[in-house]
Amino acid sequence: MTDASETDLGATTEDGDAIAEASLDIVSKLVPGDTLPDRFRRKAVHATGDPEFQYLMRFGNDPIHSGAEAVLSGAPIITDVNMPRHGITDRGHDCEKYTALGEGDDRAEETGITRTEAGVIALDEQGVYDDAIAVIGNAPTAALSLAERIEAGTRPAAVVATPVGFIKAAESRARLREAGEATGVPTITNVGRRGGSGLAAALTNELIHVASDIGDGVIEV
Repeated sequence: MTDASETDLGATTEDGDAIAEASLDIVSKLVPGDTLPDRFRRKAVHATGDPEFQYLMRFGNDPIHSGAEAVLSGAPIITDVNMPRHGITDRGHDCEKYTALGEGDDRAEETGITRTEAGVIALDEQGVYDDAIAVIGNAPTAALSLAERIEAGTRPAAVVATPVGFIKAAESRARLREAGEATGVPTITNVGRRGGSGLAAALTNELIHVASDIGDGVIEV
């Protein structure tokens, strides 16, 4: 059965609610199971419209509980670009949202690295990533930069990384998984070339829903 929090897709009308519930009923049949990772597999399938995506998801170091606890504590949510930030709900949490893009433009111009990579470095130098929820939905260079910062000692509470593309996307997520495994940093990623900002936002929203369930006593930790 679909958890009540999983049906919160932002619909505000009767027709919208009906469409959301029908869609999630279909997804629940495609992705059965009652575990927290199953919830995230359902979210990924719903966000991508692809039932096969459930088999591409990877979870390292219990990222769901760690991420939900970070939400409950009001930890910052840091996205690589603006699109996933705008897709992450403002409801049900007190987390401040940051975007790495634009934070390191001078460094990018001086060094020739990408703006998102420079932004990750700039925010990390300010200590923003420690104990935060790091979300990367678009830029492989941001994922690679974050992996390097983690290997150097940065400790996000959880990482949600689904950068998309043909150049370094799969490799950057693999690097993040390796960095997380080596350091104990929790990660939610996928394998392959696919991904994107919409998926990253959807998975982060599910962390927020899980946090609400913990706060309401629906989930025990």
